[in-house]
Amino acid sequence: MACAKALAAAGHKVVLAARNLDKLEEAAAEIRASGGEALVVTIDLSSPESIQEAVKKAIAEAGPIHILVNNAGVTKDGLSMRMKLDDFTSVIQTNLTGAFLCAQGVMPGMMKERWGRIINIASVVGEMGNAGQANYVSSKAGLIGLTKSLAQELASRNITVNAVTPGFIETDMTAVLSDEVKEKMLNVIPLKRFGKPEDIAAAVAFLAGENSSYITGHVLKVNGGMYM
Repeated sequence: MACAKALAAAGHKVVLAARNLDKLEEAAAEIRASGGEALVVTIDLSSPESIQEAVKKAIAEAGPIHILVNNAGVTKDGLSMRMKLDDFTSVIQTNLTGAFLCAQGVMPGMMKERWGRIINIASVVGEMGNAGQANYVSSKAGLIGLTKSLAQELASRNITVNAVTPGFIETDMTAVLSDEVKEKMLNVIPLKRFGKPEDIAAAVAFLAGENSSYITGHVLKVNGGMYM
C-alpha cells in the first residue's frame, strides 16, 4: 500500500485493487484522511474475467488510467523436482499473465491520451535466481522481459514501461522468516539492512513522474546492493 500512498501524496487519484477488500478500505481511508483521493475495486489476478471487470470499473469510476503499477506477488515454494504443475502454473498465471492482462487493459486509454506509465514490480530473484522458487523466479524474470517488450511497443505513444526489482523488504512475506535466515540474508546485503516498503514506493513515484520521462525499458534495482 506504500506505493498507493506515495502516488496519492504526489497528487494522483489512486484506485486500489486486490482480493482483500478490508485491507484495501483501510488503506483508502488513510489516503482520504491525508487529503488524497482513493477508490477501491476487487480483482483476482488469476482470472482474466475479473481483471477485465476491474479495469472497466476503475475507468468508469475514476476516469482514464494514466499510471499502472503491477504489484502482484504470490508464492508457492518448493523444489523443482517435486513441484506440482498447478503450483507452477498458478504462480505464473497471477504474477506474470495477470500483469500482462492488466497492462493490456489500460493500453488503449494510454495510447489515446498519448501518455502513460506502466511500472512492474518484479524481484531481485528474477535476476539472480533462487532455489526452491522456480515458479516465482520464472514469473518475475518473465515480468522483466515483458517490461522490455512493452517498452519497445509503446514508446512511440509516449508510454514508458519500467520494472522495479526489490530485494528483501520488510513485509508480511519476510516477517515469518526465522532470525537465522534473516541473519544470512543480511550478510549478503552490502547496506546491512532490509529495505522498507517506502523505498519501493519512492522508486515507483519517480518512475511515475515527469522526471523519468526519458527512461523506459529499465530495471531499477532497489536491493541494498545485494545484486548489482
